[in-house]
Amino acid sequence: MADRRLQVFHAVARQLSFTKAAEVLFMTQPAVTFQIKQLEEHFNTRLFDRGHGRISLTPAGELVLSYAEKILGLSGEMDVRLSEMTGEVGGSLLVGASTTIAEFLLPRILGEFKSKYPNVRPRLVVANSETIETRVSEHTIDIGFIESSSRQPNLQTEICCEDELQVICSPKFPLARLKEIAPQILIEHPFVSREPGSGTREFAEVYLRKHGVDIDHMQPVMEMGSPLALLEVVETGLGYAIASRTSVMKSLRLGDLVSIPLKPRLIRKLSMVYPKEKFRSRLVTAFVDFATDRLKECKTKS
Repeated sequence: MADRRLQVFHAVARQLSFTKAAEVLFMTQPAVTFQIKQLEEHFNTRLFDRGHGRISLTPAGELVLSYAEKILGLSGEMDVRLSEMTGEVGGSLLVGASTTIAEFLLPRILGEFKSKYPNVRPRLVVANSETIETRVSEHTIDIGFIESSSRQPNLQTEICCEDELQVICSPKFPLARLKEIAPQILIEHPFVSREPGSGTREFAEVYLRKHGVDIDHMQPVMEMGSPLALLEVVETGLGYAIASRTSVMKSLRLGDLVSIPLKPRLIRKLSMVYPKEKFRSRLVTAFVDFATDRLKECKTKS
């Protein structure tokens, strides 16, 4: 029900980029620019200052943003409350997840949830933890699953399960013969890293620094933006990686990789994030409860 121009304005104001807003909204950049121009003509004032490749909100834009947050929030809540009067759990469910969770944990959970609630239309957005936080904060997805603690002050975080990160490598790699690995040993061997913004990378680096490892003295040989791609590279024997044990279960069964725990163990908590002030629909609540139970079961099995 909310004015489409207001939705587009909200995305641009949050991203401070027409290009990024277009990506979030799945629109072309010219279409986004046109909508903003129409809104500025409607109010007869500029909402953004443009210059030197950057944009910023004008005082009028700041005012419109404050009202847009309220209008879009109330509009979404009205739609949900009306649909829930039918007594059925259904509708569009926009879930965001960091890559490890999305590739190895959520697909089965979403499939089972869809089977239980046939009227639900799930959609999974995959990105690193930092991007998922941003999308949830901007209300472009309903709920996010991330591998690190949220830094966004307007997001609520709930722990959903634990996950252990271990050293993974080819069975022929020198570290493969060890039963457990002290962090300092890792400096002596080449390693394959995840990309900046990855919750896995961030968590591992914090752990290593805490245990006296100078990150600058490590030997990175490659940086990968996908857990699956990382596993493929590690299988070649090029280097070791630090990854979720959940992500390598299939490779462990096939004998393509080995997984060695760190000493002390490196255990993180996987989290769900959603806006603090936003009304949470019965659909989202049902999925949160369902996913939490399934994620705990996955941890138990692994």
